[in-house]
Amino acid sequence: MNAIVQYQAQPVVRSNLDFKLEQIPRFWFGGDPFLTRMFDALSLTFPDGERYFIQSVRLYREQIQQPELQQRVADFIRQEAQHGIAHDKMNQLMKNQGMPVDQFIRQLNRIFKFELEKRSPEYNIATTAAAEHLTALMAETFYAHRSTLAEAHPYVRALFAWHAIEEMEHRDVAFDVMRDVAQVSEAMRHFALVWTTFLMFGFTIYRANIMLKQDGFSLWQRLQLNAKGLPWFFGKKGTLTRMGRLYKDWFKKDFHPSQHPIIAQYEVWINTLEQTNDPIQAGEAFWQAAKD
Repeated sequence: MNAIVQYQAQPVVRSNLDFKLEQIPRFWFGGDPFLTRMFDALSLTFPDGERYFIQSVRLYREQIQQPELQQRVADFIRQEAQHGIAHDKMNQLMKNQGMPVDQFIRQLNRIFKFELEKRSPEYNIATTAAAEHLTALMAETFYAHRSTLAEAHPYVRALFAWHAIEEMEHRDVAFDVMRDVAQVSEAMRHFALVWTTFLMFGFTIYRANIMLKQDGFSLWQRLQLNAKGLPWFFGKKGTLTRMGRLYKDWFKKDFHPSQHPIIAQYEVWINTLEQTNDPIQAGEAFWQAAKD
């Protein structure tokens, strides 16, 4: 059995962080429209997605008996609320560029409303735990090597670095609620990750292409951008393909998120923010401390 919890970080709530997003260019990922809009589309899901996660965990809040887990849930909720605020600002930037942000958000809210009203609490907490696992793995993958986000604008890179840090800190909270309080079945836990992965990446690609159309790219141009850009994420040596082994750990009977190490340069971000009180400097130091 491999059930010993080895790697933990206490959630810390950080608020009023300024990433100066109003200063970034339209195609902030090295001038690449496809990579920019893929990350933009991912960011679009965060504010309402985080609110859904909060609601899913709150379904079980009254049933939590352990004071330590109660505190971790409270910190999880406060961290997720701050993520929503920060990504709302990024969404406003996209809205100012003429993107159909309101349309996307209405679609998201319909989906989340349906899930909360028509699906069981067990399903919703399993989905939340699965999404947290997936997001934490993406955070690790995007920041493990400097080359991955080398072309990204430093301000956006810093925003996602802060989000990555806090995903590491609370990655096991929803999982513990799911396992210890909701006592979700193995079958539902496994299904939740597969379905969440399909929905997250499917909607991200769909929204990215809607935005590219809004940017003025023709169908043929969008097909070319997809053919060139999708392998960056999902190709044989794609960025997200690299997280396959850790992703599959979810399906082990004795899996717990804290069996995965915290990202190596975690303390660099923590210490730099403490010294400078500047999340952009902390994000830059965090990225620079990654492997070559």
